[in-house]
Amino acid sequence: MKLELYQYVALNWDIPEYNLKRGDVAMLIDYVTHPSGGEDGYILEVFNAAGDSIAVFTVPMSTVAKLTADAVLAVRSLAELK
Repeated sequence: MKLELYQYVALNWDIPEYNLKRGDVAMLIDYVTHPSGGEDGYILEVFNAAGDSIAVFTVPMSTVAKLTADAVLAVRSLAELK
Protein backbone atom coordinates (compact mmCIF):
# COMPACT_ATOMS: atom_id res chain seq x y z
CA MET A 1 0.00 0.00 0.00
CA LYS A 2 1.46 3.34 -1.06
CA LEU A 3 1.13 6.06 1.57
CA GLU A 4 0.18 9.62 0.67
CA LEU A 5 2.84 12.27 0.08
CA TYR A 6 3.48 14.93 2.73
CA GLN A 7 2.14 12.93 5.63
CA TYR A 8 4.02 12.08 8.78
CA VAL A 9 5.04 8.44 9.20
CA ALA A 10 6.78 6.42 11.90
CA LEU A 11 9.99 4.50 11.31
CA ASN A 12 9.70 0.72 11.73
CA TRP A 13 13.49 0.29 11.97
CA ASP A 14 16.43 2.14 13.47
CA ILE A 15 18.41 4.25 10.97
CA PRO A 16 21.79 4.44 12.77
CA GLU A 17 23.55 6.56 10.14
CA TYR A 18 21.16 9.41 11.07
CA ASN A 19 20.89 8.56 14.81
CA LEU A 20 17.19 7.74 14.30
CA LYS A 21 15.30 5.05 16.17
CA ARG A 22 12.26 2.92 15.53
CA GLY A 23 9.20 5.06 16.28
CA ASP A 24 10.77 8.37 15.26
CA VAL A 25 8.58 10.49 12.99
CA ALA A 26 9.45 11.60 9.46
CA MET A 27 7.60 13.27 6.59
CA LEU A 28 7.12 11.28 3.38
CA ILE A 29 8.22 13.67 0.63
CA ASP A 30 8.51 11.49 -2.50
CA TYR A 31 8.32 8.01 -4.00
CA VAL A 32 11.25 6.06 -5.47
CA THR A 33 10.95 3.15 -7.89
CA HIS A 34 13.52 0.41 -7.35
CA PRO A 35 15.79 0.34 -10.43
CA SER A 36 15.96 -3.46 -10.66
CA GLY A 37 12.45 -4.48 -9.57
CA GLY A 38 13.03 -4.77 -5.83
CA GLU A 39 10.97 -3.06 -3.15
CA ASP A 40 10.07 0.52 -4.05
CA GLY A 41 10.90 3.20 -1.55
CA TYR A 42 10.12 6.54 0.00
CA ILE A 43 12.19 9.68 0.41
CA LEU A 44 11.76 10.89 3.98
CA GLU A 45 12.62 14.15 5.71
CA VAL A 46 13.15 14.32 9.46
CA PHE A 47 12.76 17.51 11.47
CA ASN A 48 13.94 18.37 14.96
CA ALA A 49 11.49 19.61 17.61
CA ALA A 50 12.11 23.23 16.50
CA GLY A 51 11.01 22.38 12.94
CA ASP A 52 14.47 22.43 11.34
CA SER A 53 15.24 19.79 8.71
CA ILE A 54 17.95 17.45 10.00
CA ALA A 55 17.99 14.59 7.47
CA VAL A 56 16.67 13.56 4.06
CA PHE A 57 17.13 9.93 3.00
CA THR A 58 15.59 7.06 1.04
CA VAL A 59 14.21 3.88 2.61
CA PRO A 60 12.27 0.83 1.42
CA MET A 61 8.49 1.19 1.81
CA SER A 62 8.47 -1.47 4.56
CA THR A 63 10.60 0.83 6.73
CA VAL A 64 7.68 3.11 7.60
CA ALA A 65 4.16 2.90 8.99
CA LYS A 66 1.25 5.29 8.86
CA LEU A 67 0.69 7.16 12.12
CA THR A 68 -2.41 6.03 13.98
CA ALA A 69 -4.81 7.97 16.18
CA ASP A 70 -3.75 6.00 19.26
CA ALA A 71 -0.05 6.94 18.89
CA VAL A 72 1.63 9.46 21.17
CA LEU A 73 4.63 11.51 20.03
CA ALA A 74 7.66 11.84 22.30
CA VAL A 75 10.79 14.00 22.36
CA ARG A 76 14.34 12.72 22.81
CA SER A 77 17.78 14.16 22.17
CA LEU A 78 19.75 12.95 19.15
CA ALA A 79 22.81 13.15 21.39
CA GLU A 80 21.51 10.11 23.32
CA LEU A 81 22.71 7.86 20.49
CA LYS A 82 26.13 9.39 19.84
